[in-house]
Amino acid sequence: MVDLHQEFQNSRCFHEARIDRRSADALIGLAAGITADGTINQAEAEFLKRWIETNLNHLADPVVNILYRRLADMLSDNVLDADEAAELLDMLRQFTGLELSKSHPFQAPTTLPIDQPAPSLLWDSRLFLFTGVMAYGPRKDCEALVTERGGLIAPSVSKKVHYLVVGSIGNDQWLHSSYGTKIKKAVELRESGIPLAIVTEEHWQKSIFG
Repeated sequence: MVDLHQEFQNSRCFHEARIDRRSADALIGLAAGITADGTINQAEAEFLKRWIETNLNHLADPVVNILYRRLADMLSDNVLDADEAAELLDMLRQFTGLELSKSHPFQAPTTLPIDQPAPSLLWDSRLFLFTGVMAYGPRKDCEALVTERGGLIAPSVSKKVHYLVVGSIGNDQWLHSSYGTKIKKAVELRESGIPLAIVTEEHWQKSIFG
């Protein structure tokens, strides 16, 4: 005898998965459309926040949650300033490169050329550079944690940089994205013998907070 209740539950789960998949695809499309002109304004940010609240806020997805929390923080004072707009533009550009999977809408980086084993991080007068989207919070807050410990922030990848910290929200197509240009140059310097370490945000956070 067919268990109609179980059949209904299975069918509902299947349709919910399809809905989540379409919503995730739509978010990628929205991010691509919003960033196409190289700028983002407050109206676009507010629209995106409302859209996530309506369509994706039920997902227990770390990428969506990070984006939503950051949007909410940026708009908490009802003003999207220039620094926030630049950070949001960078975040959305990363999302447009994320590969989708059937089992999970988003994937964290899996092929990034991270130093193995991860080195111990020193702070005093060491130059740090961040790339990608940081789960901890805005890049300026991450940079402040470094400078509070005696470290310095580099303006770009160079032979003088000691650590390139890769944000937790990355993508497997890093080599072909603006997100990956810093990593590519850092790898080239590292392979030429420059003591530049590429580390994950997770390792950086553990070094910060113990």
